[in-house]
Amino acid sequence: MEADGRVVDPGNHDISHSEGQGIALLLAVHYDDPESFALAWNWTRTHLQTRPDRLLSWSWTPGAGVTDANNATDGDLLVAWALARAARRWQNADYLEQSRNLARDIRTLLLRQDGRGPVLLPGMEGFESADGSIVNLSYWVFPAFSALDDVDPAPEWNELRNTGLALLREAHFGRWGLPPDWLSVGGTLAPAADFPQRFGYDAVRIPLYLMWARLDTPELLSPFRDYWGYFSGARFLPAWTDLTNDSIDSYNAGAGIRAISRLALMQGSRARIALPPLDPDADYYTTALWLMCRIMQADVRQTPDR
Repeated sequence: MEADGRVVDPGNHDISHSEGQGIALLLAVHYDDPESFALAWNWTRTHLQTRPDRLLSWSWTPGAGVTDANNATDGDLLVAWALARAARRWQNADYLEQSRNLARDIRTLLLRQDGRGPVLLPGMEGFESADGSIVNLSYWVFPAFSALDDVDPAPEWNELRNTGLALLREAHFGRWGLPPDWLSVGGTLAPAADFPQRFGYDAVRIPLYLMWARLDTPELLSPFRDYWGYFSGARFLPAWTDLTNDSIDSYNAGAGIRAISRLALMQGSRARIALPPLDPDADYYTTALWLMCRIMQADVRQTPDR
């Protein structure tokens, strides 16, 4: 994080985005660092919360400012959740109000009714058509829903959780029965046609959020464990698999994906699970996933009983 509170994504032309800011805010709460939290939130609110609603523009570029004013719903959820955690930890009424305002706009602007229940649009623009919606199941930040229900009490948070679980029980594709990064939700479910039809860099977060929310039943984790378990003992772990032909990436997954896979494969173990080592030069996303695994482990250890 820069001195002004901006999180930089060096692998993506040094942009900043709402997801990165949300992760920085969660880390600041976790490590009891109110000063860093205030810096990151002030930068986020000043540079990304510039839309007519309270959602966050997802992309900001040095020298140009906001380069895409559409929101990214996972980033919005991470920020709202971090604000709720900060409000509780530091007894800060302003953070509570900001969390409530952002949560309310997520709930009222980004949910659409499907036959299974409410679904979560990945962004305000570009994900709806006459045939239905395109969703990203890794944007269902399951552990955030109960926290946001506390600050913005509404039945939609529980309904949204249940819809996400229902979609995960149905969205099985390819050899290992995995969910795609992008899913078309209409009469039937299918990998979204205009995106790479993969279980990849987005969907790897799904088991992390299931474990974090203590929704990691054997049924829900089974596809991920089957996939990653196939490569157990090998020096290579693919970063993605193509759900149309079961081919795998030639690129070896980084420590962030490996951390999630290890936690999923050892789910239910009473032993403390050591994460794979993180290279100090690892890219933004690998580092972010790895750090999120650390926070998740700490949260779950604090509440060990289901």
